[in-house]
Amino acid sequence: MIQTLMNIISLWALPSIILLILTMGLLKKVPLYETFTEGAKDGFKVAVNIIPYLVAIIVAISMFRASGIIESIGELLKPALSYFNVPADTIPIMIVRSLSGSAALGVFSDIAHNLGPNAYATKLAAIMVGSSETTFYILAVYFGAVGISKLRYALIVGLLADFIGIISAILVCNFLF
Repeated sequence: MIQTLMNIISLWALPSIILLILTMGLLKKVPLYETFTEGAKDGFKVAVNIIPYLVAIIVAISMFRASGIIESIGELLKPALSYFNVPADTIPIMIVRSLSGSAALGVFSDIAHNLGPNAYATKLAAIMVGSSETTFYILAVYFGAVGISKLRYALIVGLLADFIGIISAILVCNFLF
């Protein structure tokens, strides 16, 4: 019963929101088509402005992965992290998550495929992916889109939040599993 209700809600949520927005626009006599096209123009301008930042972050991630430095860092951290019950399989997620969400999901997918959904490493990796953010991507794209060039404090706070998210994921997993 609840599953059926959730399926109906998820099926109709987006069309309902769109219909509500269009209805409110019509009631307030907003020129809908003109407003939409104006927003699309602004969106295109933002997309063009952030392309250099996206290219830079993609190149950096590719170089980071191709150089083998992720595996090297993983091998260095393995002895210390094993003391805290952190499997070596999750080390690449700790490193990659701040750089790229899609890379972290790829690593997570490999862990889940190789170890299975009930493995401790899979559960820890899932919590890590959900409790951290793509700090460098956010700094590159969003700060680049609005022209902010002084990133020092935002970078420090973002990396600190990622670190706290990873520590919290480890603590939660050790407590629950």
